[in-house]
Amino acid sequence: QVQLVESGGGLVQAGGSLRLSCAASGRTFSSYAMAWFRQAPGKEREFVAAITWSGLRTNYADSVKGRFAISRDNVKNTVYLQMNSLKPEDTAVYYCARDRVQFTVVVGTDVVDFGSWGQGTQVTVSS
Repeated sequence: QVQLVESGGGLVQAGGSLRLSCAASGRTFSSYAMAWFRQAPGKEREFVAAITWSGLRTNYADSVKGRFAISRDNVKNTVYLQMNSLKPEDTAVYYCARDRVQFTVVVGTDVVDFGSWGQGTQVTVSS
């Protein structure tokens, strides 16, 4: 069972930046697509960004396109989310997730597409 541990959350003013990290255990990290989701109080968990196992393809929610960037380091078993131009509506708990299947070509954007989850890290953006 893979373990995913997020870090890098915190409190930031609107317009600021944060970089989230998600460290994965095990030897198969490079075989799986990874994604970031977020969940605000009283709302459903929503897709933010995803990256294929190779790192060659990425996908973003429209709400973060142009502001957030997902990347991965398959040597360090880590996936990152660089968040720029943050807005108060970005406030949420951010979760990293691993795809259910290895070597996926088209990465899903639904919660059910991902089988392993981290514990989450809080991001709060003040206005």
